[in-house]
Amino acid sequence: MNQTVAFAFPTPLGANTRVDAARERFGHAEPARPEFLDFFAGSGLVSHALKTNFNCVWANDISAKKAAVYAANHGSNHFTLGSIEDVRGADLPTTEMMWASFPCQDLSLAGATGGIHAPRSGLVWQWLRIVDEMHCRPPVLVAENVVGLIATARGAHYRALHRALADRGYAVGAIVVDASMWLPQSRVRVFVIAVDKSIAIPQPLVASNPGWLHNESLRRASAELDDFVWWDATPPQLRRSPLSALIDWDAPFPAPEIEARNIALIAPHHRAILDAIPAETPFVAPGYRRTRNGVQTLELRFDDTAGCLRTPEGGSSRQLLVLRRGGRWRCRLLTAREAARLMGAPDNYQLPERYNDAYMAMGDAVAVPVVDWLGKAFLRPLVDAARATDDQSF
Repeated sequence: MNQTVAFAFPTPLGANTRVDAARERFGHAEPARPEFLDFFAGSGLVSHALKTNFNCVWANDISAKKAAVYAANHGSNHFTLGSIEDVRGADLPTTEMMWASFPCQDLSLAGATGGIHAPRSGLVWQWLRIVDEMHCRPPVLVAENVVGLIATARGAHYRALHRALADRGYAVGAIVVDASMWLPQSRVRVFVIAVDKSIAIPQPLVASNPGWLHNESLRRASAELDDFVWWDATPPQLRRSPLSALIDWDAPFPAPEIEARNIALIAPHHRAILDAIPAETPFVAPGYRRTRNGVQTLELRFDDTAGCLRTPEGGSSRQLLVLRRGGRWRCRLLTAREAARLMGAPDNYQLPERYNDAYMAMGDAVAVPVVDWLGKAFLRPLVDAARATDDQSF
């Protein structure tokens, strides 16, 4: 994909209030779909997921490879490639929502957990600096990250972000959602939702106590906060596709010696489970290579769910499949298209040709059906409430 990515910022607006800015941009008629800004936009799955209810008018990421994926699927005229540190809030258009999937490396339970003030995850403070610089701050903000945001340091990292948003005049709460509700992938993420305190939040969106969207880590992290918003929604009634339905059964296998070496890594108790499955039953078990007590092992899952996709930084981060459809057990890497399907991306979503680039584009993204549900259940109703508040101000 040889896409050209635009480097120009949109024309700034000079309005000082949300209502005046909307009128300046759209006249007396509001846009059919609310517009939003997508920070740390990566390969564009958030923009794709929200397109039914929102229109992305500005997006940013520092990765040229991810920018090429974004441009191939959404165009490049509204994408700005570069560091968030170079973005100035006064140069951005007035919109009704801002999204930030800020870096997770310093918060990941699998990483060094340097925390929310460390160099990479700490870029969320640049995002808030941009909010401060805007002529008219969006009434709705969303920040997405891994569960380490709430689980490490006894929730201190989340509380720092929560208080920073509250100090800026937002009512703030967070939810925890696992993509496995929609997709055969275990992918738990935290979504921090903030809405301007001047806006009357629709009653169905809040509860007086924690519920299914708040795990134990989030409840502990919020225990010291007396202004935490307990976001609420009806659990979706879903029938997810089985993992076997997403698999390309005709994908090629590696060289025999590589395949044999990976098969040999399967733990004995997992191999016993495989051998007990009837030969006529098509079956797939995903797994990662792990080093346990100095010995490398291929650890499999048998719950019809892939492990959480990761970035391909080292061989152990790339997920393997052990599968059989007649004949013997075979083993290969998850294909790039299978990774995209596990993220909910459609088969016509364009991916890089190089395997690692495609795997990175998907492994470092946000699951499409989760964001789609979030947009319908919370974000669009909150933006509509903001519009109603603006209308009453006239």
